[in-house]
Amino acid sequence: QVQLVESGGGLVQPGGSLRLSCAASGSRFRIYIMGWYRQAPGKQRELVAVITSGGSTNYADSVKGRFTFSRDNAKNLAYLQMNSLEPDDTAVYYCNAGTAAGQNYWGQGTQVTVSS
Repeated sequence: QVQLVESGGGLVQPGGSLRLSCAASGSRFRIYIMGWYRQAPGKQRELVAVITSGGSTNYADSVKGRFTFSRDNAKNLAYLQMNSLEPDDTAVYYCNAGTAAGQNYWGQGTQVTVSS
């Protein structure tokens, strides 16, 4: 079973930057796709960005141009670089991984708070 651990969250002022990390371990199968999701208080969890093992990425319109998703397949690490942060970016951010065998796993989340 895959374990995902997020880190890098915290408090940042509007316009600032953070980099989130996701470390994956324990998979018997290749992790084909990874994603970042977020959930603000009282709101539905939403997709932020996805990346395939080949490096193809897709972003939500709300973060396009500000966030960058990258991964190191050999180390099973994924990163979300977040620039020009806005108060609406405040949420718990979750890492997700999908294996080549069709399995899907979630991390416990890391809190990002954007406030002056």
